[in-house]
Amino acid sequence: MTDLNEAPINPLPPVVWALVVPMAMAELMFNMGARGLIGGAGAVGWRLAAIQDFAFSAEALRWMVETGRYPVELLWRFVTYPFVHAQLSQAVFAIVFILALGKMVGEIFRAWAVLAVFFGSSIFGAIMYTILVPKPILLVGAFPGAYGLIGAYSFLLWVTLGARGLNQASAFTLIGFLMGLQLLFGALFGSSPDWVAELFGFVAGFALSFVVSPGGWSRLMAKMRRD
Repeated sequence: MTDLNEAPINPLPPVVWALVVPMAMAELMFNMGARGLIGGAGAVGWRLAAIQDFAFSAEALRWMVETGRYPVELLWRFVTYPFVHAQLSQAVFAIVFILALGKMVGEIFRAWAVLAVFFGSSIFGAIMYTILVPKPILLVGAFPGAYGLIGAYSFLLWVTLGARGLNQASAFTLIGFLMGLQLLFGALFGSSPDWVAELFGFVAGFALSFVVSPGGWSRLMAKMRRD
């Protein structure tokens, strides 16, 4: 029998909605502006203006390190760049990733831990992007943070498999598949250096989960004492 009171979509943790709603609203505004539905003639350039104002700039980070000056308007870009995307398709795929992985991780992690993984991965991915990409372009989009959620999900699988005495390497099947797709598309169509931020976003998400997962810090300290 069908439960008539069942929600039409699977309920999502509020923290996941808090991440994806601003992305979706921004994308809706950009696309309606580009079609002349809102904002007048100037709305056509809203996306480019947002990228200029909120994208992460590796050159700006290098300038901050060299000068020792860290203005808030530049540091702010570490956490604003995930909410601006270069195009609709990038935004859609990122939102789908966050909805799927955020639900699985958010049902176990507390809300603050989900935010710590998402933004910590976005920040670490941007830093490694600056270090490893010789001539980086502006970094936009939620994929480094989304890959951080993949890292947290992989951590949960890794712990579960270990507790059951199974092969923990299979916890990394998803990230291996996604990186394989990156290599394939890069070989066929040319690659973007954004994958560096995404890969290290995954690394950060997995590593942060040792600390922010339920009982994570105490479990980590207990393991260190045993070792």
